[in-house]
Amino acid sequence: MISNKKIKFPSLFSLAFIALVTISSCKNENKVAEVNTKETAKRPNIIYIMADDLTTQAISAYGGIYKDIAPTPNIDRLAKEGMLFEDVLCTNAICGPSRAAILTGNYSNKNGYYKNESGGKFDKSQWTFPQEFQKNGYQTSLFGKWHLGTEPQGFDVFKYHNSAGQQGHYWNPTYNENGTDVKVEGYSTNLSTDFAMNWLTSERKQEDPFLMVLQYKAPHRPWQPDTKYEKLWEDIEMPYPSTFNDDYKGRELTAGDTEMTMEYFSRRDMKFEEPANLKGKEKIKWAFYGAKPGEIVQPEGMSKEEGRKWRYQTYIKDYLACVKSVDDNIGRVLKYLDDNNLAENTIVVLTSDQGFYLGDHGFFDKRFIYEESLRMPFIVKYPAVVKPNTVNTDIITNIDFAPTLLEAANIKTEQSMQGQSFLPMLKGETPKDWQQAMYYHYYEFPYWHHVQPHYGIRTQKYTLAHFYYNIDVWELYDLEKDPKQMNNVINDPQYANVVMDLKAELKELMKKSGNDKSLADFRMITDKDFGSIVDKKDDETSVQDVLAKKSK
Repeated sequence: MISNKKIKFPSLFSLAFIALVTISSCKNENKVAEVNTKETAKRPNIIYIMADDLTTQAISAYGGIYKDIAPTPNIDRLAKEGMLFEDVLCTNAICGPSRAAILTGNYSNKNGYYKNESGGKFDKSQWTFPQEFQKNGYQTSLFGKWHLGTEPQGFDVFKYHNSAGQQGHYWNPTYNENGTDVKVEGYSTNLSTDFAMNWLTSERKQEDPFLMVLQYKAPHRPWQPDTKYEKLWEDIEMPYPSTFNDDYKGRELTAGDTEMTMEYFSRRDMKFEEPANLKGKEKIKWAFYGAKPGEIVQPEGMSKEEGRKWRYQTYIKDYLACVKSVDDNIGRVLKYLDDNNLAENTIVVLTSDQGFYLGDHGFFDKRFIYEESLRMPFIVKYPAVVKPNTVNTDIITNIDFAPTLLEAANIKTEQSMQGQSFLPMLKGETPKDWQQAMYYHYYEFPYWHHVQPHYGIRTQKYTLAHFYYNIDVWELYDLEKDPKQMNNVINDPQYANVVMDLKAELKELMKKSGNDKSLADFRMITDKDFGSIVDKKDDETSVQDVLAKKSK
């Protein structure tokens, strides 16, 4: 039955109104989609580059005695187009523990990774910042050195050094590629960059933001340059640091009692030609001769002083030649960003796991709270935010990296970290409540290099340290009057109040970090065998079984 009720059709005005609302709604939806697309596009890409044992003295942007002889133009470009940090400091100046601190944003006592030798494996069940990037839609990748024992977490793709206890080899290295070991022909610095470039070019989704971690083995010991740079400075004598002939007066039991002076280079370090047919333990004994007291490696006929200078010249030329390859490969990465219009929206970070000694105080290696090993090179290029050719002098530590990178990517996390974001500094603004001091703690002893465990506080004016394992020695340095740290003024009466104030501040920092333990507890950490970084020992990780262990 058809109803007699009249059907009411919309008026012309109503139809026009509905059409207008519909069109407006569609436009609004399109605007929302457009805004969301723009917001996604604004999320910066991040390339985090970390060389191993790279130090500020080897980067010409930081100045120093090698800047004209061994310039680093590509690293310097990062500084010219970004921000150079002068006071970024390491909380535990040794490779694995520094990497763990960077990944977690926490001190060694909280992330559980205290030392390299007998330090065990990094606990992969704990949170790390790449996992947060991955969870928030970033493509993530890792290439080069890992050196933490357990499989990297938070990376879609990884390819890391997996020989020599994950130290890796310079030539024809073995990489772990997403769980499978692959030996690759070539020079490691170039190879790691090749893998990174291939991922950037053809493996990642071009429209999505990415976090790429590129970590070079170089310029870590044994300092083997690429073939083209082996004789780069063969005909010149490199300059010597002003503290090269340090006599360690007033620091005899600390700086003066180590195995990281010019007398402790091995045959392998000095590139002596290995006899044919050596295998196993005999091969290792021959290569590492020179690593123990009394085993001096030098050509026959040289005096003690001539031999010392010869070892330095061999070392510094090889080290800087390794840095030369790092600089070249950073140039490759920057060129890719330029050529693909990615430079404006990509954060490029250049750093190291800590500093290093290049003959300063007569040393090589790291570990000490002293400036050359404490200070990390740190440069950030981010054209969208960072003004070019700027310098920051605030105290920043390696546990601050993770929260900063997360905030820069606008990633909010509920994960607690002991570090804090220094993103405002990238914009040229230092928060009024920013830290004015940092807490340092080194635990490993006696291998390698026989450096006494110690903790301390570093402000912009002073360094106070306590060496405690089998000695009880305090040191104080006035960095304004004595930037080279040659004069321990701990017993100078005019610094009595300074010492008292710094000790009180140090105690508070240790309490804040959750590491206000007794010296007996600290010694237990040093003595504890947490295990090996790898399950199966190979030619490098078994060195300590071959070399006679000793204690002083």
